Amino acid sequence: MNYRWDWSVLFQPPYAEWLVTGTLLTFDVALAAWVIALVVGTFVGVGRTLPVRSVSLPCTAYVELFRNIPLLVQMFLWYFVVPELLPHDWGLWMKCDMPYPEFSTAVVVLGLFYTASRVAEQLRAGIQSVGEGLVAAAYANGFSTFQVYRYILLPIAARTVISPMTSEFLTIFKNSSLALTIGVLELTAQS
Repeated sequence: MNYRWDWSVLFQPPYAEWLVTGTLLTFDVALAAWVIALVVGTFVGVGRTLPVRSVSLPCTAYVELFRNIPLLVQMFLWYFVVPELLPHDWGLWMKCDMPYPEFSTAVVVLGLFYTASRVAEQLRAGIQSVGEGLVAAAYANGFSTFQVYRYILLPIAARTVISPMTSEFLTIFKNSSLALTIGVLELTAQS
């Protein structure tokens, strides 16, 4: 069958505007979520490698919980279920009164929970890939734990994880398409 699709339709109103606004909203969701994921994931990833169990255990639980729940399930839970479990006024605020609740929920779920846990795991792997002899040498020279992380572990780990972080940055754009399931009219929904 030859359907002979007329591609010029995409450049005519209102379709062109729909695609442009969808593309812009996709970039908004993905970039806002990436900033959140990078900040939170860095702290959680460092927390997982600290020798203090009261810090490393909650960070490990955070990663294991949010990394193992599919993103679509998390979107549904945070948008449809959590507001119903909260006190009435809080739930009403999350569903109606919060400015653009679909966008906010998508950014929080994609950035704070799903992608941050993946960033944390990648950073943890980068930190643990640094040789123990280098860390022992830093402690032998009188470095504190903060200094070891600041001057030794994090710079080396950052270079080690630049490739997986680039992949994660691109993946967050792909994952932003799931925001259409809770009502965000991003590129996939608009097209």
